[in-house]
Amino acid sequence: MNADQGFQLDLLGALRRRGALIACVTGMIFLAGYWVAMALPNEYRAYATLLVEPQAVSDRLVVSGSQDTDLNDRLHLMTAEILSRPRLSKVIDELELYREESEELTRQEVIDLMREQVTVVPILPELEVAMRGRRDIEINTFRVEFVAASPKVAADVAQRLANDFIEEHIGARVELSQKSLDFIVSEQARIADQVAEVESNIATVKDSNPGSLPEDMTQNQRLIERALSALRIAHRELDTARSDQGFWASQAADAAAGGGAATDVSPARRLQQLQLQLDSYRARGFTDKHPDVKISLQEIAEVRESIRAHGADADAGSSDPTNLAQRNALAQESRAKNRLNAAGAEITRHQKEVDRLTEQIERTPRVAEQLEALSRRHKDLIRNLTDFNNRRLEAEVQADLERRQLGEQFRVLEPAFPASDPTSPNRILIFIVSFMVGASLGVAAAIVAESADSSVHGPLELQTELGIPVLASIPTILLQPDRVARRRRWWRNVAAAAGFALFMLVGGALTYIAVNGAPGAAQADDAVSEEESRRVRGLLREPGTRGRAPAETEPGA
Repeated sequence: MNADQGFQLDLLGALRRRGALIACVTGMIFLAGYWVAMALPNEYRAYATLLVEPQAVSDRLVVSGSQDTDLNDRLHLMTAEILSRPRLSKVIDELELYREESEELTRQEVIDLMREQVTVVPILPELEVAMRGRRDIEINTFRVEFVAASPKVAADVAQRLANDFIEEHIGARVELSQKSLDFIVSEQARIADQVAEVESNIATVKDSNPGSLPEDMTQNQRLIERALSALRIAHRELDTARSDQGFWASQAADAAAGGGAATDVSPARRLQQLQLQLDSYRARGFTDKHPDVKISLQEIAEVRESIRAHGADADAGSSDPTNLAQRNALAQESRAKNRLNAAGAEITRHQKEVDRLTEQIERTPRVAEQLEALSRRHKDLIRNLTDFNNRRLEAEVQADLERRQLGEQFRVLEPAFPASDPTSPNRILIFIVSFMVGASLGVAAAIVAESADSSVHGPLELQTELGIPVLASIPTILLQPDRVARRRRWWRNVAAAAGFALFMLVGGALTYIAVNGAPGAAQADDAVSEEESRRVRGLLREPGTRGRAPAETEPGA
């Protein structure tokens, strides 16, 4: 029990001895944090809320060209486009931002500074926040925030960036639909050129292989059957003519060996008979190409030649037959020879025809394979061309939908207005943290000072130090001069602490005024006048109406 009381007395004594140190350290840290908090510039955050509206026309009638594109991906792409160097540089020049910073920093550094102050924050639906860990959330509402030292500048820049989002969204969708249409048109032209090329190849193959086309196969087979049949007949005629020639040759030889007969006729008489026979053939309708007519004409020419020869040289011996049987046999032999020659010519002609038809039939499978490959290619190209024709119609409708701004749209759900209070710095939090840090450091300093102090402050400490009991202790005896001196010293310390605290408080307030200006003046400068309201309404105009006056109304409104 005595030990516990001794410990409490020591703790209270340490607090009495080191209380001033703790209060001094805590106050100094707190006042330093106060000065720092007051020296930080005020930052105002303004934001514009954008809502993604679905397509105005039913999806059953027109399918949007950007429907399959993820909105989150498009949002990232548009954010990167809007925060690009040319766009931010244009905004800085038009709104005259960062004039002081531009004197010391390069344009790229100023743009990087502005990028740090721009934030695109998605607004999650309350019902889907709990489901965030289980599936992807489709974002259809987000805010464009901007932080600046002036609430008006923050509102202007936030609204300008929101309008840029809308303009970029419209331009991106129109550009996407137009690029899709241009691609389909180019592909359609390319496929049409391929179709023309394939058709030209098909025509070339057909022109290069007349008679060998697949549709000519049946006709060629019939023709070759006819040619083979005619070839067989010609062979039979050849054999018959060869047999007749041999027979009549033997008959002529026998007639020559047997001598003349009473029935022999003169060449003139034979010429008359041949002429009558030729007239008989022609009366029967035979032409000069008929074998019998040819033989008769040949015999007439021979008899006439014989007559001219006998008339020119009557004494010359003649080997012409004067025997009627011999002449008849020789005439028949000549006819057989002519038929033999004609049959040989027919055989040659029919054989060439058979060879030609056979070559065409053998070439038909290769031609058919080429035409089949070209035909398949042609069908595929025609099917693709038809598909691209349909796609072109859809792309034209989609492009017209985007140009008329009837597709998915960004709409300003909540415009950006100047903030009434600064969003940072959080001075209350800085004060609390400064006080807690100061108190912690004060207690730590007190513990270190108490541990380093080796003096004895009470009878229990003395008894513990010497190991002998303390019989009596004499309290501190203060006379009136001592009390007065102690009181003066206390007041001097209090006055010094109060002066330091007053200096820090006034210095922090003056620093706040120097950095942020007087509160009344700031409110007067940031008040939104009627002209400012018209300017904000002008920033909220629909995309594509940037040249219209803010106060314009529709006719008849």
